[in-house]
Amino acid sequence: MPLLKQELGTVHINNEVVSLIAGSAAMECYGLVGMASRKQFKDGIAELLGRENLSRGVEVRQENDQMHIDLYIIVSYGTKISEVAHNIQSKVKYVLNDVVGIQVDFVHIFVQGVRVSR
Repeated sequence: MPLLKQELGTVHINNEVVSLIAGSAAMECYGLVGMASRKQFKDGIAELLGRENLSRGVEVRQENDQMHIDLYIIVSYGTKISEVAHNIQSKVKYVLNDVVGIQVDFVHIFVQGVRVSR
């Protein structure tokens, strides 16, 4: 659980909140169709999550005093996957580090599928 130490005390932020912020930041990136469920596949196809379930496509882990964010995504057909992934990494890290104030060390992207966007 991330901590923000301030002069008046400490703010504890639940991992669920961090995953929601990370998922919302990722959804603003071009080329992303949506978040995918980390565990559930139906007939070999990743389940596309709605906005209300964004955090199910994000995993927040602490390893050796470092914060790791794992994002499970579905990208749009015809986009350069490496560029979409890099943009998502940059956006999520910026939002969590500079806007919220949570130090994120790594943002890992797992592409679960490619879909034709509507």
